Amino acid sequence: MKICFNLLVCFALFSFNNSYTQNSLKGTVKDSVNQPLANVNILAEPKDSLQQIKFAITDDKGRYRLSLKSIPYTVTANYLGYAKQNFEINLKEDQVKDIVLKQSTEDLEEVVLDMPMVVKKDTITYNVNQLTSGEERKLKDILKKLPGVEVDRNGGITVNGKKVTHMLVENKKFFGGGTKLAVDNIPADAVKQVEVLDNYNEIAMLKDFQESEDMAMNIKLEEDKKDFVFGDIEAGLGNDEFYNAQSNLFYYSPKTTFNVIGNLNNVRNRVFTYDQFFSFQEGMNSIFDKGSTSFGDSYEDFSDFLEKEDVVESDRKFGAVNFTQEVNNKLNISGYGIFSKTKESTLVESTNEYNTFSEDRSIATATNNQLTMGSFNAIFTPNYKDQWHFKSQFKSADDQYSNTISSEVDTVSNLFLNDRFGEQTFFNQTVEWHRKESRTHSFSGVVDYTYDKLTPRTLWQTNDDILAGLIPIVDEPSISINQFKQTEKNQVKSILKHYWVLDRNNHIYSTIGNVNLNQTFFTEDTQELNDGSINNFGEAGFNNDFHFRLNDAFAGMFYKFRTGIFTFDQGVFVHYYRWNPDQEATSVRDKFVVLPNLTAKAEITRSKTLQLNYELKSSFSDASQFANRFYLQSYNNIFSGNTGLENTLKHDLNLRFTKSKGYRGFGIYATANYSKQVDGIVDNVNYEGINQVVTPLFIDNASETWGVGGRVSKKVSQINLQTGLRYTNTTYLQFVNAIEVENQNSNTSYNFSAKTLYNDFPILEVGWRQNFGNFTLGNNTTNFVTTQPFVNLDYDFLSGFILSADFTSYTYQNKTLDQRNSYEIANASLLYQKESSAWSFKIEAQNVFDVQFKNQNSFSSFIISDSRTFILPRIVLFSIGYNL
Repeated sequence: MKICFNLLVCFALFSFNNSYTQNSLKGTVKDSVNQPLANVNILAEPKDSLQQIKFAITDDKGRYRLSLKSIPYTVTANYLGYAKQNFEINLKEDQVKDIVLKQSTEDLEEVVLDMPMVVKKDTITYNVNQLTSGEERKLKDILKKLPGVEVDRNGGITVNGKKVTHMLVENKKFFGGGTKLAVDNIPADAVKQVEVLDNYNEIAMLKDFQESEDMAMNIKLEEDKKDFVFGDIEAGLGNDEFYNAQSNLFYYSPKTTFNVIGNLNNVRNRVFTYDQFFSFQEGMNSIFDKGSTSFGDSYEDFSDFLEKEDVVESDRKFGAVNFTQEVNNKLNISGYGIFSKTKESTLVESTNEYNTFSEDRSIATATNNQLTMGSFNAIFTPNYKDQWHFKSQFKSADDQYSNTISSEVDTVSNLFLNDRFGEQTFFNQTVEWHRKESRTHSFSGVVDYTYDKLTPRTLWQTNDDILAGLIPIVDEPSISINQFKQTEKNQVKSILKHYWVLDRNNHIYSTIGNVNLNQTFFTEDTQELNDGSINNFGEAGFNNDFHFRLNDAFAGMFYKFRTGIFTFDQGVFVHYYRWNPDQEATSVRDKFVVLPNLTAKAEITRSKTLQLNYELKSSFSDASQFANRFYLQSYNNIFSGNTGLENTLKHDLNLRFTKSKGYRGFGIYATANYSKQVDGIVDNVNYEGINQVVTPLFIDNASETWGVGGRVSKKVSQINLQTGLRYTNTTYLQFVNAIEVENQNSNTSYNFSAKTLYNDFPILEVGWRQNFGNFTLGNNTTNFVTTQPFVNLDYDFLSGFILSADFTSYTYQNKTLDQRNSYEIANASLLYQKESSAWSFKIEAQNVFDVQFKNQNSFSSFIISDSRTFILPRIVLFSIGYNL
């Protein structure tokens, strides 16, 4: 199979049929007073309609470069506010051609759609039909071809190195604004334009008041997709009863939108994941986040239910519906509902290095998760000054998890069976008010209520000793331990903000607010004896019935001003914390905390920026960290909280530099970060063999992290070159058997790639990634090296055929133990869709080389782990699709 795959790539390479030589046309675009113009669109339209349009954008010095064939072209220079310039050219050799543009009084809207890409302040607009070939299937295929846009394997989007946080379609949120559902499901032929909106704020009147780290992407549809139902349906069958079926239906009109997405598969396609379920939250507008205290959530018990990327069995069902409706000119409503049901099995074999010994472990798991969530939002604008937002969200989870754990230390073997059942109920209600009182004064207020209840139940079964000497076990041939745990949270936030515009370059913002948090934490650990009676562990220091109450009253004042190329936004928040860890008559505690905050931004040019962010962050752990009676965390771990904990304080400093030049030209994105936890929480771990008793401690200077990274891209002729580097070093304290230990984790990674950009030939990307890890736990140091060369191919050939393939070779080496493992993962597909036909046919292969498992390593506070994760076998699917 490896030979076949290599031949496939070679076929694509030798398919290059460059019948024309390529010559360079370059020059400078200036205005009538000889000033260079940045971001001017240069189009070269061939006289032969079968040839591809060429396109470039000038950099900040007005320079452009085009690689053209030896055929006639009409070259057009387009820039908002200036008259177009046209000239004919047929290059026989490299040529320099400078262009002068004159200001125009014509309607600017008439020229916008002639430009493939328009950059204006915080907005980039891509006209898709001039940047793509028309062979794209989904939105993600389009985005991968847009300058400066990247899409990762999990559906995340970055533009010029910055993450997109809100997804819109026709200016309306798409399923709450998450990106994954959009990139995987919106048909490519429905997309007319892609807008990227930096410094995004959904409250338009507040956009200029407070700097935002949010970035939105707005998808504008083709005119023939409006007031019309469109979408696609696809179904596929394969070997060994594998299948995949999906459907997407969309309807958009000026006042109404309606979207439906469905998927059924057993080939591990991840449509919606558990971690998305936890993070999918409407809540307050981000303008209220600045200076806030972070409060921990008790989701640790639900980590077992997270969908895994690598499984040995999978069965996933997903359905979602989304709507918006303009009721009248004062009221807009929207909402969505999502349902997901997942069954999957995993198998992981690992070698775990503790401080003084090693363990061989095998874990076979099976999960059955059912997730439901819904949201309803309303925006009410009673007059030109006021705007009200009402947001309601509900989430529910019903999960089952079971695993079999085989553990061997030296010659001692143990077998454990673990069954866990989890339920979650979440509700959030937010009411926001925004008022533009006058040109100089505006107000924003919010009341936010959250209810969150988690109820995991766990059963451990074994015939071996479990936590010998640490829990009051009655010795029987078969041991069954039950745990009931419940965490319930009620939280109310109230915040009022005032914006005072002194003048265009000077603003003052003030904030007052209050957060009231009430959490309960209950655990009960018992042993069910063979005669049916119950051995309760309460008298041995187990079983929590804990109430945690906290009130955070705060006020903040910020001053923002602009001078020249610089913008400064600095201020301070003062918090008064009063909390009561109510267990065994613990007294009420209180304290004042001052949290400074600074943002400094230099806009050196329109394409070159430098930004510094500093913040002193405060956070409180959830109630489980305060509850000081024991409870079981796993078959080899007992945890006890600490009522003496306080809020942690961490200095967080980040420096970011961005520079981009021209269309698929040069771009550099560099970051440096430093953080230090001056008041922090560390683990105090006591070992007895593989068994652990863990208690959190509150100490000074708990951890320190610093790192640098960057990415550079450069277009050379029709080849796009990219390289990236990242180094991170973390030092943190830990107490092991009452001895203070300093642990360190340093990680260095780099990558480089080359990608062809020829419109007439296959898009071939060849690259290399390598990662070096150095993990030190106490006196033990372990070094890892992971190497990943990769190849990606997209090839449109003949009439209607699309070939796609990807190949990655993984080589993993543990230098300390002199271990080395390698494997190759490849996937390929061939699609045929006749032009103007609604039908499509596809054959695809996953895990072409039939790899059985993947090697990887992980690092935690206690363990360095080398593992083998088993995966699905080779899958070959034949699919038929229909576009509506």
